[in-house]
Amino acid sequence: MRSRSSLPLLSLLFLATLYPSRPISASDEWQPITPEDMKMTTLPEAPGAPAVYLYRQVDRNDSERASTEYNYVRVKILTEEGRKYANVEIPFDKQIRVSNIRARTIRPDGTIANFNGKIYENTIVKSRTLKFLAKTFTLPDVQVGSIIEYHYNYDFEDYTLFNSSWTLSDQLFTKHAKFTLKPFSRDAWTVQWSSPAGLPVGTEPAKEGPDGVIRMTSNNIPAFQIEDYMPPENELKFRVVFTYYEERPESDVNKFWKKFGKTANDRAESFVGKRKAMEQAVAGVVSATDSPEVKLQKIYARTQQVRNLGYELEKSEQENKREKIKEIKNVEEIWKNGYGNGREITWLFLALARAAGFEASPCWVATRNNYFFRKERMNSHELNENVVLVKLNGKDMYFDPGAAFTPFGMLPWSETAVAGLKLDKDGGTWIQTSLPVSADSRVERTGNLRLTTDGTLEGKVTFTFTGLEASSRRVEERNEDDTNRKKFLEEQVKEYVPVGMEVELTNKPDWKNSETPLVAEFEIKVPGWVSAAGRRALFPAALFGASEKHMFDHANRVWPVYFYYPSKKIDDLSIQLPLDWQVTSIPKPIDKDAKAAEYSLNVENKNGTLHIKRELRSDLTMVPKEAYPALRSFFETVRSLDDQQIVLQPGGASASN
Repeated sequence: MRSRSSLPLLSLLFLATLYPSRPISASDEWQPITPEDMKMTTLPEAPGAPAVYLYRQVDRNDSERASTEYNYVRVKILTEEGRKYANVEIPFDKQIRVSNIRARTIRPDGTIANFNGKIYENTIVKSRTLKFLAKTFTLPDVQVGSIIEYHYNYDFEDYTLFNSSWTLSDQLFTKHAKFTLKPFSRDAWTVQWSSPAGLPVGTEPAKEGPDGVIRMTSNNIPAFQIEDYMPPENELKFRVVFTYYEERPESDVNKFWKKFGKTANDRAESFVGKRKAMEQAVAGVVSATDSPEVKLQKIYARTQQVRNLGYELEKSEQENKREKIKEIKNVEEIWKNGYGNGREITWLFLALARAAGFEASPCWVATRNNYFFRKERMNSHELNENVVLVKLNGKDMYFDPGAAFTPFGMLPWSETAVAGLKLDKDGGTWIQTSLPVSADSRVERTGNLRLTTDGTLEGKVTFTFTGLEASSRRVEERNEDDTNRKKFLEEQVKEYVPVGMEVELTNKPDWKNSETPLVAEFEIKVPGWVSAAGRRALFPAALFGASEKHMFDHANRVWPVYFYYPSKKIDDLSIQLPLDWQVTSIPKPIDKDAKAAEYSLNVENKNGTLHIKRELRSDLTMVPKEAYPALRSFFETVRSLDDQQIVLQPGGASASN
């Protein structure tokens, strides 16, 4: 990574057009503030806003191999609620370094308090389905009427220019914003740009100047609203996306992808073209008497045993030299060296499957965790993951063993139900990867519990995660130690229970095997689970319903609802009641089937032991905004049924009560 000076002279000169009250020099760190901005108490374009961006500036520099981006932010605090924006969050991911952070507060009387405090690195949770890393710090002495401002650099890894973009939408209304890009322009490289979600009203498209710098100005950009279970932000925000081409691209969409497909196929076939070596390798993996499915399972399992460098903690160049990590040039080298990155391991699976006699094709697909692919954009970098299509017993199946902890026959959720290109020498054909059903990815919670006379629920519960529910947790905790993994699982149990509890993990789950369920056993204690109602006691029917407690409780919705993958939750609990306690009322069995989602609850009393079975199935992925009322109604029903009470009569209580 390379650090750049915090403000290029070109950008400073360009900014002078916005604040012409005095000349700007390269030594200035801060832009001048107008009297009107100091006096502002409200902004008609953003009524009721707690704060607004007075000015934002983004200067992206892709001219070198390692891109950088300078950001300048100025915020006006308008209400008491707006003072929370003194707690600054600068989001980033692990491939980005944040540098040269400077910040200050301008008080309402014009005096200045510079920030000299500590900067932290945290994981920020924005919603139940959105979290990111952020540099965080708190600006001093922020009052209503204050202006806070800060600037910083993003330093990107090499060649991230292929993900170059400007993001116009942000958490607050933006009064003025300016954007520049100095593009990569060596040799025959060209750049084009588009706005997938359009541009704010009145914003002119970006234009390239005589100096080769691309510029755009935008005013009155609406605040971006974050909701739970929303599609990727990049799909919804006003953005300008830059696409680099090594040579001027085809204007015809079909010709563009045919050309890409031929080139990608040549590269893949060159990498896997070690037939003799692969035939020798696969002979030691499968037996002649194995069925086709068993053969492919053995090949998949053996491929996943290869050391996957892409899932390890990043190492320095010196560490790689000490380990003698070499660049992999073909599948034979992966097999001999015993390591490779995820893409190389997936191509190894392709080569071994072919060597075993399977009809197998290389494919490039577009993941759906950051954006939704559109071939009309003609951006080949959006086909960002490789998978293998295998014909097994007449059925097409997709595999990505280079995605660690992914079970046989499944793909990581972001690679499911997405478009891709099956490669061949003629340029390939478009495909759509499969979407698993809810039964493939389950959270099963079983328990043998007892209720004490003081209303405490305690005993043993077992959580069994299968399919994508298991693989996602294994990926998240892959580089953690046993202590952190234990804490992770215990916190997950607490998230499912709507009241305070004690929980202790009592086994050592298998974190490495992608084919087995992830099984975690716990001792739990939930004080006060039963509440008194006169001489009766009320026992809530759903112990693990907290995660649905506040789903979609807002009446209105801005964005479609987006579930990552279908899944199913199954609870099967036996609860022994105290001696002489009686069950006087239990909820009626219910099965609420809404086709794409289903909820069922059945409570039985068997000789002083309650047996509670609850299931919640979701085969939903994308729910349009227009269908939100029906979805919300379904989850209101789930909450209502979860809140049903089992009525108990403690021992010694009067039967008349």
